[in-house]
Amino acid sequence: MQPIYYVDGKFVPADQAVIPVDDLALLRGIGVFDLLRTYDGKPLFLDEHIARLINSARKIKLELPWSEDDIRRIVLETLERNKLAEANIRMVITGGSSPDFMTHQGNPRLIVLVTPLPQLPSWWYQKGVKVITMASVRHIPDAKSIDYLPAAMALSRAKANGAIEAIYVDDRDNVLEGATSNIFVFLGDTLVTPGKGILSGITRKVVLDLAREIYQVQVRDLSRRELLAADEVFITGTNKGLVPVVQVDDTLIGKARPGERTRKLMAELARRTSPAGT
Repeated sequence: MQPIYYVDGKFVPADQAVIPVDDLALLRGIGVFDLLRTYDGKPLFLDEHIARLINSARKIKLELPWSEDDIRRIVLETLERNKLAEANIRMVITGGSSPDFMTHQGNPRLIVLVTPLPQLPSWWYQKGVKVITMASVRHIPDAKSIDYLPAAMALSRAKANGAIEAIYVDDRDNVLEGATSNIFVFLGDTLVTPGKGILSGITRKVVLDLAREIYQVQVRDLSRRELLAADEVFITGTNKGLVPVVQVDDTLIGKARPGERTRKLMAELARRTSPAGT
């Protein structure tokens, strides 16, 4: 059975899901999106993701005809039509059609894609992963733009180096975030995460709330030197959850295995996102 998508006012099979070629999403990469997943078949933090989607649209000056309630209703109906045990839900707002192929006309399109949740390797969580660092920054860091060419290139570079993620570093050698994740380090018992020049993830916010109950937390600039010298490192994301990092570039982190503090937060996050905890 084909997936059913919501595209510009209609629920359609995947092979009929199309938008006009004059849409600015296609011509200029103008648009925003947000991604969430289900747990036990129910969307996790749906309202927070919708709010971030709308905020992203406002950041790039898109005028939206839909309320948060409108988007929530469409998302839930799309999910219901697909009958998946667990799913990814991708909400996209395009720039809309434009006669001059450049400026948006106040006619954005809303797309909702529901697909099976991918299974990530269990060894990521059991043994930890490698990430690389690279010089890069997001153009509009607090808007989740559909322009993912820099991220795609960063992830390709990471894969070529045996890593699963690329961590952006600015021109002052401060760590920002991953191409598809946020980053945290433990310096002793203190948890540190960057707070400026990043897209603040929903999972990041949840982890910060959990961490503040058991650790000292600092949201501040984080240098690459501190990252490499950290006792423990992990990344967070919607699909990833919380993933321990045991190597950054050529440097092994701590004892080169998931640390005690990281594993404790992994357990806390699992409880928070379980059906009984949400």
